[in-house]
Parts: sequence; structure tokens; C-alpha cells
Amino acid sequence: MKIAVIGPGAMGCLFGAYLSKSKEEVWLLDKNPERAKKIKEQGIKIEGICGKWQASVNTADEPNNIGPVDLVIIAVKSYDTKIAIKTVLPLLAENTIVLTLQNGLGNVEIISEEVGPDRVLAGTTNQGATLLETAHIRHAGKGETIIGRMDGKIPAQLRSLRELFNHVGLETRISRDIKSLIWSKLIINVGINALTAITRLNNGKLTEFEGTRRIMEAAVTEALKVAKKKRIKIAYDDPLSKVEAVCQATSTNVSSMLQDIMNSKRTEIDSINGAITRQAQGLGIPVPVNSILTDLVKTIEASYDLQIRK
Repeated sequence: MKIAVIGPGAMGCLFGAYLSKSKEEVWLLDKNPERAKKIKEQGIKIEGICGKWQASVNTADEPNNIGPVDLVIIAVKSYDTKIAIKTVLPLLAENTIVLTLQNGLGNVEIISEEVGPDRVLAGTTNQGATLLETAHIRHAGKGETIIGRMDGKIPAQLRSLRELFNHVGLETRISRDIKSLIWSKLIINVGINALTAITRLNNGKLTEFEGTRRIMEAAVTEALKVAKKKRIKIAYDDPLSKVEAVCQATSTNVSSMLQDIMNSKRTEIDSINGAITRQAQGLGIPVPVNSILTDLVKTIEASYDLQIRK
């Protein structure tokens, strides 16, 4: 199998490095030529719960330098999904499949518009990774990756992908209801990411303060009302307890949104709390907490140059 991982962020590097353990041909596509050259020369450095090791991965800054592949893994930020999928069209052969492991809502739909829904696999992952510097990541937490098709079908390609991921140490299973799991992951992100970005606290600290616990509960409750109205089943019997459990299980983790804020980068707030706000508007459901969290994070983004620093 020939695989192209799109995006050299924390998750793209993590999956690229693990897949390089296989006998498959693995490529990392990076839009930045200088960074791509550095990754090609130095490889990907991993540290954390899996120890310290280094992986060599084929790297390119142009899809034409890779050629057609069997699998494309989209690992860019959600706001870059549209441009990423247009960029990788030269990688698609007749039977190429595209897997998104991104956060938030809307990625599957954007990808499907370009390549057709039959090519698209969706997934969620509970792997935790922090980008320390170019192609140098800390593997902060292991967790299950779940993949599937939006129509619930399980073709042979999907089974082969599950076996490959498990073979290299990425615990993976298949779901016939991946939409439910995307929303279930969204509920967790709704409760954690924006709060960490605003407070600059690690995940585990959110449950230690009464104020953040109250806001977390309110944000999650609002999101659950939206999911219920849309008749989407959430995978957890007690979603709030699940969010708190994830905080504890990833207590030292720096959320991806907080990483973006600390590096003065654009966040994925629009596809997380912002997505809940947009969905709620169409359903006539008030979601004031998610609206405020969205506005606060977007204000932080817009004012990077004005913020007081030590």
C-alpha cells in the first residue's frame, strides 16, 4: 500500500512515523518546501510514552513528486481542509481512499464534495501528541482510533486499513456508526479545547476549579441538546463524566487549541464550539456558553499582537 499523510503537524507526524514501521511506502506531504526538506533530511523525532525514537519518512512539497497512492490521510487543521483536498487531487487513482482524522464537524462533507462520498473514510483518534518543533513531537497519550464510512458499509479496504494500523501499534477498530462517534468526540472537544485555550491550563486542571467545571458542564449540555434535536446518538451514557474522565486521562496534555494559542496561530474553534453555535441557530436552540467561548477564542486570535506579555 502506498500512503500519503497530508500535513506535518503533531498528528500527521505521529501517524506518519508509526506507519513507517510497516513495509508500506509512506509519504508526508508538506506545503512548505523548506520544512519538507528538513523533515526529509532529519526524519521525525518522537518522545513520550512510547520512548524516544526516530522515523524516516519520504517527504515532498508537491503531490506530483509522490504520484498516485492507495490511501490519503488528511491531518491538516479543519480550516485548511478545502485547500488540502484540492491540492491532493493528483494523488488520487481509481481506487484511492481518503481518510480524515480531523477534529470538529464539516471535514467529511468538504472532502466528499471534491472526491465523492464513496472514497471517503471518517475517523476519530484519542492519540495525544504535541508538536515541540518541526517534525519533533511528544507522544502524550495513547488511545483508540475508530474508523468507518458514513453509510455504515465495511469494504475490504476498511478492514485492511484497520489491520495495518493495529500492526504498527495504532489501536484501531471499525464502527458502522462513525457519525455518532464524530459527534461524541466533538462533545469532548467542546468541553475541553476552548476552555484550555482561554485559561491556558492543561486538560487535567480544568476539573480542579469550580468555575471551569461549571462552564464545561454548560457547554457540554448545550451541545447535547443540539445532538438530541438532530437525533444523533452519543456513544457515552454520561457525556459530562466522560469529558471529565478524558481530562484526567490526559491531565498533562496541552490541547491542540491551546498549542495554537501559545504559538499565535489560528485555531479550530469554528469547527468545534463554533459548529455547535451554527447548528443550534438552524434548530432554534440557544447556546450562549458555546457562543461566548467561540467569541473569546476568536478575540484572542485577532489580538495576538496586542496581548500583554511578560
